[in-house]
Amino acid sequence: MYRFLEQTASSYMTRNVKTVQRDRNMLELSEMFERDDFNSYPVEDDGQIVGIVTKFDILKCFAFTPNQMLPRYHDLMSRKIGDVMTPEFIYVSPDTRLTRVLQIMVEHRIRSIIVLDGAQKLVGIIAREDVIKALKATAGD
Repeated sequence: MYRFLEQTASSYMTRNVKTVQRDRNMLELSEMFERDDFNSYPVEDDGQIVGIVTKFDILKCFAFTPNQMLPRYHDLMSRKIGDVMTPEFIYVSPDTRLTRVLQIMVEHRIRSIIVLDGAQKLVGIIAREDVIKALKATAGD
């Protein structure tokens, strides 16, 4: 386990990250989730990461409220990603220790974290599965 304490996000993150544009609609997004089997996508606008969108964001659109008891599927799925994404997202740098990444995931109950470099450019994403892989890989100590 001591080796895990020294590991950083850059060692286990996914580097080739697919992003989505904020002007795409929810139907396109749901098809991407189905095709790629991802849990989230960074949302990009003019080369900058402006948010994150998750499968949970799609589900939130269908939550019953006093104003909307029976949401219409096609109406909701035509909404833009920019309308449902989370603009205040948590991110880490490539040199963030995995112990911190794990702590953030547990505290905030999130499945993946965007990795940005010092210039705020996307360099990767790290998911729960990546942290579990790191724990297993370093368990030989």
